[in-house]
Amino acid sequence: MSIVSTEWLSKNHSNVKVIDSSWHMPNSGRNGFQEYNKEHIEDSIFFDIDKNSNKKNKLPHMLPEHQEWNKIVSNFGISNSDKIVIYDNSDVLSSCRCWYTFIFFGHNPSLVSVLDGGLFKWKKENKVVTDKKTKIVNTNYFSVKNNHLVKTKKEIDNNIINKEFKVVDARSKNRFLGLEKEPRPGLRSGSIKNSFCLPFGDLINKDDKTFKDKNFIKKKFEDVGIFNENNIVFSCGSGITAAVLALAYSLINDKYSPTVYDGSWAEYGMIE
Repeated sequence: MSIVSTEWLSKNHSNVKVIDSSWHMPNSGRNGFQEYNKEHIEDSIFFDIDKNSNKKNKLPHMLPEHQEWNKIVSNFGISNSDKIVIYDNSDVLSSCRCWYTFIFFGHNPSLVSVLDGGLFKWKKENKVVTDKKTKIVNTNYFSVKNNHLVKTKKEIDNNIINKEFKVVDARSKNRFLGLEKEPRPGLRSGSIKNSFCLPFGDLINKDDKTFKDKNFIKKKFEDVGIFNENNIVFSCGSGITAAVLALAYSLINDKYSPTVYDGSWAEYGMIE
């Protein structure tokens, strides 16, 4: 159950831990934490994608170190057995990145879901939001890394020759083709050799920010050459929207485990 509906969360709110992982592009002028402080779903915890990343790595919001992740989640008051629902109020569906991170660190995938439509749909339906601070009781969370769910630049380079997996890029077509300048400074334009392009926004309904139906998603993946395969790795600009495609693909392939090139184009496209 990679996604849950707003109706489901309304009925099950008291039995889950809710996370707001809103993150916005640097040039958006928006601040996820400030927005959270003004309004959020009751009892939700704010997950800062940048703050809760690997600070020793110069690349943006890379996966945190193992022991640091244990501290982060323990400080959120989340236990290994908790059912977690993650939402966002972001144009890039940043909740999916948080979803992927929990799965990477071994939380049972059946216990981690994204709220379909996020805060946008929740508010559109006049469901309750609050500015009240969430009370947290610390836990002792223990994680186990699934290292096979992340790829390094070396593995991406080797794969160009060995062709062990397919790389699908979530960026826009123009960025993928090198026709549009990258929003981050210091990056060349273009894409990873032999990779495929499926802009993540193509899979999202514009009216309520929910995922499109499974048949449509399946057709979009097939259109770019992905046919119910498990050796799929997702990439994007900096590892956020790659997770959107990973979640979307999990909706049509229940045997797929989300796998992301964490450095994405922020690393691969770096001008040296």
